[in-house]
Amino acid sequence: MNARGFTLVEVLVALAIVATALMASLRAVGEMSATSRELELRLLADMSAQNRIAMVRAARQFLPTGTNQFACPQGRIGFVCHEEIKSTPNPLFRRIEVRVYVEGDDEHHYAEVIGIFANEAGT
Repeated sequence: MNARGFTLVEVLVALAIVATALMASLRAVGEMSATSRELELRLLADMSAQNRIAMVRAARQFLPTGTNQFACPQGRIGFVCHEEIKSTPNPLFRRIEVRVYVEGDDEHHYAEVIGIFANEAGT
């Protein structure tokens, strides 16, 4: 540095360092945003699956084995629930598995909840 100020090379090096730091921080913010979105989807999908299990238990019906698919939106997100009801070794109980997908994406489920419900009538 001379008595009058910085040279052009010094200024360009400083700008390159600042630009690199800004690019790294922008990338970190972008990844945080994507992670936040994924977390929101997983949380809402889990709520949808838990709601379905609670509805089955509250209805006190002994559902037949099989699979069902139905819309189960949460907030502004459109979800599709895939439900599979299976028999258990004890004939008085059934196992329910609920997987939640975003509408239009049947390959990646955001939540999976498994529950057991009883035949309260005993028949």
